[in-house]
Amino acid sequence: MNPKSGTERMSDDDVQGIDRLRATYAKLRAELARVIIGQQGVIERLAICLFARGHALLMGVPGLAKTLLVSKLSETLSLKFNRIQFTPDLMPMDITGTDILQDVAGGHREFQFIAGPVFANVVLADEINRAPPKTQAAMLEAMQENKVTVVGKPFKLELPFVVLATQNPVEQEGTYPLPEAQLDRFMFLIELDYPSEAEEIQIARTTTGDALPELNRLLAAQEIIEYQNLVRRVPVPDHIYQYAARLVRKTRPNDRTSPTWLRPLVAWGAGPRAVQYLILGAKARAALLGSYMARLEDVQEVAAPVLTHRVITTFTAQSEGVDARQIVRRLIEETGTGE
Repeated sequence: MNPKSGTERMSDDDVQGIDRLRATYAKLRAELARVIIGQQGVIERLAICLFARGHALLMGVPGLAKTLLVSKLSETLSLKFNRIQFTPDLMPMDITGTDILQDVAGGHREFQFIAGPVFANVVLADEINRAPPKTQAAMLEAMQENKVTVVGKPFKLELPFVVLATQNPVEQEGTYPLPEAQLDRFMFLIELDYPSEAEEIQIARTTTGDALPELNRLLAAQEIIEYQNLVRRVPVPDHIYQYAARLVRKTRPNDRTSPTWLRPLVAWGAGPRAVQYLILGAKARAALLGSYMARLEDVQEVAAPVLTHRVITTFTAQSEGVDARQIVRRLIEETGTGE
């Protein structure tokens, strides 16, 4: 089957590429299951971000294997992985690197650039909200432009490049709220919940015995880039574009299409980048599941992680105990089928 979307049509090579990506994704999930118990929805969303060239912010209390999941994901993908532990005294040069005066041949000295931990394919920014704004600015440039600037010199980051940041929702002492501009650069907000009782028992069995197994490497960097390009070519029907735009516009309290109940609860709605990420997320999810075109259910599935951190609630909402998750969930339910 080779479906159409307007004038879009997938080539036979792309159809075969989707089939290979679906098979590879199934192997990836099976490989991670050797170490990660449960969290299948989280793994799917991380994979969507990776193949859509997006960054993800993981939110969850300590002990939910956020760091382990990210490190094992990079292990299966044969990518260079670096972890940055964010602290209040972290400086931009601790992330980007800096020039150091070095001895060279002939007794001369010259400055040599020593790359920082951001020069990796997968960067785990652990407790990212503990760093001050000046340090956050260095991360913002890397996330948006795939480059860093040190002493006025730009340095490109090697592709693929993805930032997977973690944030503890409980303890807020000594933290700096992420600027809205930086939050907007995260494609997904991925929220991790406690495991079920059966999963928790399995976690105890797995982690209190022998050392965790090393995972097989399934994908090289160039293969990931090719799959990222393939995801961009997944067709999207016109009514899916319209649905995504309509859903995002309803989050804005000043828009004429926003529901009456939302206006006193939301100070700022999502911007145009949310529409882009809804479409890219739908394309990536469709490809991972073996579909040759983006579907409405794909958009609806990625809507919550795309929109939740982009909807800024008012004091009225906070006083009534209404959060962005509830608002987004209700909007998705009310927006209809998109036909």
